[in-house]
Amino acid sequence: MGQVKEQFYKIATKSSEDIKKLIKENGETVIGEIKLSQIYQGMRGIIGLVTETSLLDANEGIRFRGFSIPELIEKLPKAEGGSQPLPEGLFHLMLLGEIPSQDDVDHLSAVLARRSHVPNYVFDAIESLPLHTHPMTQFSIAIMALQTESLFAKAYNEGINKKDYWSYIYEDTMNLLARLPRIAAYIFRRKYRNGDHIQPNGMLDWAANFAHMLGFDNEGFRELMRLYLTIHADHEGGNVSAHATHLVGSALSDPYLAFAAGMNGLAGPLHGLANQEVIRWIEDMNKELNTNRPTKEQIKEFIIKTLQEGKVVSGYGHAVLRKTDPRFIAQMEFAKKHCPDDDLIQTVWNIYEVAPPILSATGKIKNPWPNVDAHSGSLLKHFGLIEEDFYTVLFGVSRALGVLASLCWDRVYGFPIERPKSITSKQINKWLNKEIDTLS
Repeated sequence: MGQVKEQFYKIATKSSEDIKKLIKENGETVIGEIKLSQIYQGMRGIIGLVTETSLLDANEGIRFRGFSIPELIEKLPKAEGGSQPLPEGLFHLMLLGEIPSQDDVDHLSAVLARRSHVPNYVFDAIESLPLHTHPMTQFSIAIMALQTESLFAKAYNEGINKKDYWSYIYEDTMNLLARLPRIAAYIFRRKYRNGDHIQPNGMLDWAANFAHMLGFDNEGFRELMRLYLTIHADHEGGNVSAHATHLVGSALSDPYLAFAAGMNGLAGPLHGLANQEVIRWIEDMNKELNTNRPTKEQIKEFIIKTLQEGKVVSGYGHAVLRKTDPRFIAQMEFAKKHCPDDDLIQTVWNIYEVAPPILSATGKIKNPWPNVDAHSGSLLKHFGLIEEDFYTVLFGVSRALGVLASLCWDRVYGFPIERPKSITSKQINKWLNKEIDTLS
C-alpha cells in the first residue's frame, strides 16, 4: 500500500469512527448564532466546515495540527545544511497529525520524485495558449489537462465501493503534488525564459527541485522556497482556495477538478494576487518619490495619500487575524539572515513601523497589522524572481499541500455534497416585519 498511505489509513480509520460517534451523540447540538450581516457579507465567522489540517486563531495566528509557525520552523526536518523546514514534512504533519522524522521526509521526497512525470500532452496544452496568457490561467488549464490521469475518476466510472474512495483520492493527491512543480516551472520558463526548459533533478527535495527547474540554483533561493512553500500551504478551510477545493470535491469531483477550482479562486485579486499588489504599491510609491529607499516620513505621507484616494494599503489587514501575521515574522527573520540591506526589504520593514498607527487612527480598520503578502514579494524580488504575475502560481503550488491533504480527510470522513440553504431578501424582510415566523 505504501508507507505513508498505510499510516494514513490506520489513523484515518480510527478518526472516522470517532467522527461518526460524535455526530450520533451530539448531532443536534447547536453551535453559535448567525447574524443578518453575516448572511449578506460573505458568511464571515459562520462555523460551517471541518478542516483537520490547520486552524486560524485571531490572536495566535495559523497553527498546523496545533503547531505554530515558529514551532514548525524549529521542529520540522530540514535539508542537509539548511535551516528552513521541508514542505514535505508539513504535508506529512497535515495528513497524519504528527511531526515526521528525517527518514519520513526523505521517503516522501523520494515518492514525489518517482511520481513527477508529466505527460507531453499537458505541455502541448500549455503551448497551445497565447504567450501573453496569465500564468495562473496556464496553471489551471494544465491541471485540467492532467485530469485525464485521475485514478479516482477511472475507478469511480468502473464502479467502486464508497469506502474505497479515499484510497484513489490519496493516489491522485500524491501524483498531483509530485507534478505541480514541474508544470509551474514549465509555465515560468515558457513565458519568461524563452522556452528554455530545465529538466527535474530527482536527487533534490521537493522545494529545491522546484527552484532548480525555475532556474534558481542559489542555495538562498532554495531555502526561501522551502520556507515559502511551507508557510503558504494552508490557512484553515474558509479561505476561497481551500473552500472551493472542498466544495467541488464534495461533488466527488476528482482532485484535479477540485484543485483547479481552488486555483481559479486563488487567482482572484482579493485572494492570491495580494503579494504582487504589495510590490506594485511600493513601486508606485518609489516612482512618485523618485527613490528606491523612501524615508519613514515619506512613507507616512504616501500611506495617507493612498487612504485619502479611497484605496487600500496592500498587505495590511486580514479577515480573521488581529495581530501581525506569524508568516510575516518568519519571512522577516529569513530576510534578516539573508538580505538585511536590500532596499526593498528595508522599505517593507519601514512600512511595518509606520503603517499600523496610521491605519489604527482611521477607526475603520480592525486589523492594522501586516499579513503574509506584505513581505513575500520583496524576498522573491531580492533573489531575482521579478515576474510578479507568477507569484500566485508559487502560492498555488504551496496551497496544494493543505487543500489536497484536507480532500483526503473529506473522503475518509465520507462528507456529503455541500449544499447550504439560501434565502431571498424578500423573505428576510417578511421575517423582519413579522409576516412570517421563521426563515426557511
